[in-house]
Amino acid sequence: MNMRQLKTKWADNINEKNVLGEYPRPLMRRKSYVNLNGVWKYAIKDTKGFPKKMNGDILVPFSPEAALSGVGRQLKPDEFLWYKRSLPEEIRPEAGSRWLLHFGAVDQCAVVYVNGKKQGKHVGGYLPFSFDVTDALQEERNILTIKVKDYSDTYYYSRGKQKLENGGMFYTAQSGIWQTVWMEPVSANHITRLKTTPDIDKKILTVEAHTATGNPSAVVSVVVSEGGKVVATGKAMQGQPVQLAIENARLWSPENPFLYDMKVTLTDNGKVIDEVNSYAAMRKYSIRQGADGITRLQLNNRNVFHFGPLDQGWWPDGLYTAPTDEALVYDIKKVKDFGYNMIRKHVKVEPARWYTHCDKLGVIVWQDMPN
Repeated sequence: MNMRQLKTKWADNINEKNVLGEYPRPLMRRKSYVNLNGVWKYAIKDTKGFPKKMNGDILVPFSPEAALSGVGRQLKPDEFLWYKRSLPEEIRPEAGSRWLLHFGAVDQCAVVYVNGKKQGKHVGGYLPFSFDVTDALQEERNILTIKVKDYSDTYYYSRGKQKLENGGMFYTAQSGIWQTVWMEPVSANHITRLKTTPDIDKKILTVEAHTATGNPSAVVSVVVSEGGKVVATGKAMQGQPVQLAIENARLWSPENPFLYDMKVTLTDNGKVIDEVNSYAAMRKYSIRQGADGITRLQLNNRNVFHFGPLDQGWWPDGLYTAPTDEALVYDIKKVKDFGYNMIRKHVKVEPARWYTHCDKLGVIVWQDMPN
C-alpha cells in the first residue's frame, strides 16, 4: 500500500478554517496573531514566471506530496511550486505598526511576494523565517504569493532522510510549506528573539532580549512567576542582559518538568512598546568523569542515564506535518508511557510547539542537524 494513502485517527478532526490554529511560537507569545493556514491556491510549473492560472486548492501547511494537502503530487527538482492567497481584511497598513509575515518552515528555497513585490528569499527547509511586509501592503485587497524550488536529494542542500525514490532507510520526499504561516503587527522597535540561560549553581537566570532597532533609551523588564506569584524581577537597558536571582529554584527534570512563567516587556520613556509571554526552566546539562574513570551525562549535577527512541517525525498522512497539535503531543506522551526520558530527533527540526510539549511533559531532547 502507498504510505501516502494511509490516514491517522486525527485526520478527520482537521478544520479547514482553523488548521493547526495553536499559537506557533510558545517561547515568545503576543496577543495579536493572524493564522494564515487553510485553503490556498497552488500551481506546479516548469517556468520561473508568475503562473497565469493556478492548478487548484491546497490545504496549507501540508506539502503537496502529503495526502492531507488534497494534492498528492510530487514536486520535481526542475519544477516550481507556487502558492497564492488573499490576506484577511484586518491586515492593512497602519500608522506606527509593522506587519511581520512568519513562516515556520518551507522546503527548500522560497521567494515571497506581496502584491507582486518581492519581500525576500529564504534557503533551507527546516528553520523559521520572517519578513516585514508593511511597505507592500495596500488598503484594499492584498495578495500573498510564494515561489518554491525543492532540489530534494539531487543537490547539496540539507534534506534529512528525504529521497525522491524512497526506500530502505530513506523516506518520502516532501516540499513547500510544511509549518504554520502567520502574521502579527508590532511596533518599529520590538522584541525579535529571547535567549534564556539558567545557572542553577549561581541561582541566576539570564535573559537576553534581542530587538529590532538599537534604541539607547529603551528598557527591557523581565518578571518571572510561579502560579501567578512573582518569583523574581529585573531590568536592563536595551541590548544588555537581564540577570534575575532565583532563590530556592524548582529544578526541571523528567520526573518534575517544572516551568516558570515569564513576561518580557520593552518600554521607551515609560511607554510599553512591546510585551511577550514566555517560560523558563531552571536546569543544567553537563558531563562529569566518575571515580571509575567513566564520563557520564548529568542533569542538575546528578548522573542521569538517557533512555529513549530515535524519532523520525514522519506522518503517514501529513509526511513532515502532524495532522493536529493533539497528534504532535501523542507521540511524546507515548514516549513517557513507555518509561523513556529522552527523544533523539533524527535529522529533522520540528515546529516550535513540539519542543514546548517536550518541556511540559518532561522529555529531554537530543537534536540532530539535518544532513
